[in-house]
Amino acid sequence: MTTDFILDGPDGAAATLLLAHGAGAPMDSAGMTAIAKALAGAGLRVARFEFSYMAARRSGARKPPPRAETLLPEYRAAIEALATPGPLVIGGKSMGGRVASLLADEAFAEGRIAGLLCLGYPFHPPGQPDRLRTAHLEGLATPALICQGTRDPFGTREEVAGYALSPSIDILWLDDGDHDLKPRKSVSGFTAADHLRTMVDATAQWIARITA
Repeated sequence: MTTDFILDGPDGAAATLLLAHGAGAPMDSAGMTAIAKALAGAGLRVARFEFSYMAARRSGARKPPPRAETLLPEYRAAIEALATPGPLVIGGKSMGGRVASLLADEAFAEGRIAGLLCLGYPFHPPGQPDRLRTAHLEGLATPALICQGTRDPFGTREEVAGYALSPSIDILWLDDGDHDLKPRKSVSGFTAADHLRTMVDATAQWIARITA
């Protein structure tokens, strides 16, 4: 199994972020590119990769997203394939972050990673708040940062407040943000660029703390 990466940021960065895409958009989508470039601008090295079902779409195969658990071998292979001289943080957008979260403790216990970054975690499917995807997060040992919009249909601030999440998880709430962390400026006074800067600053500070 080979893994192709898109790399941003300096080779000598203090830490590297390995990020997987969400269920419906590729690693070079406008959203993933904006996130990677912004994090790289903060001095972090960012490696993006693509699951095979998404890569197959580039040649015309319309494969649906598989169950998150079935993607664990591909994420493990990406960790193996990425050369990281310094600390490694794994994560991704939505489903990509969820897959990373499922193997985080395994990789953390082996000393392979320093932390987990989830950008818009899918706590439950939209409109199905009883179908929680949080069982493994209750005892998570890996230091984690979840960046979440307060009106994300996959888990609003009010909903998440009632979940039993591990104390190793920090949550950055972005006012009026949706699943892509984007706010309505007319409602919140913030722009997507504002929230992107806030996410990058918080991520850089969190990485500095967990790798100190």
